[in-house]
Amino acid sequence: MKIVSACLLGVKCNFEGNHSLNSALMADFVKGDLFPVCPEVLGGLSVPRSPSEIVAGDGLDVIEGKAKVVNSAGVDVTNNFLKGAYETLRIAQAIGAKEAFFAEKSPSCGSNLIFDGTFSNRLIQGNGVTTALLKKNGIKVISKKSTQKKSSPIV
Repeated sequence: MKIVSACLLGVKCNFEGNHSLNSALMADFVKGDLFPVCPEVLGGLSVPRSPSEIVAGDGLDVIEGKAKVVNSAGVDVTNNFLKGAYETLRIAQAIGAKEAFFAEKSPSCGSNLIFDGTFSNRLIQGNGVTTALLKKNGIKVISKKSTQKKSSPIV
């Protein structure tokens, strides 16, 4: 069993209330090999919600208390991101997940690239909060960009 960003399975849970369906993952989901999660929703954030970025670091820095997550209105949502990350880790451990397929660029799920915290659409190398926590706990995180045509969502 693996966990997967729910948005990659067509669940409309990203900050805009949209999805990033990755059709290649659907076969594994249908077979029951994937467990969908949305760390930001698990952390108590709404759909839709203001976009958020990590300021002054990356996800590991947030976990270590050296950086924070703020939304575009300037509201500190660090606690929501931490709550969602720890809940995702709890789920992963409960189902025995050793891998996660996550959406790229997200302040939660990004595994190679995240936005730089200035809301200027600039990307930097780094991990999102949930990705950093999962990696720290031995769970492999694989980036799954949605390069395919978006299909109808499942939810």
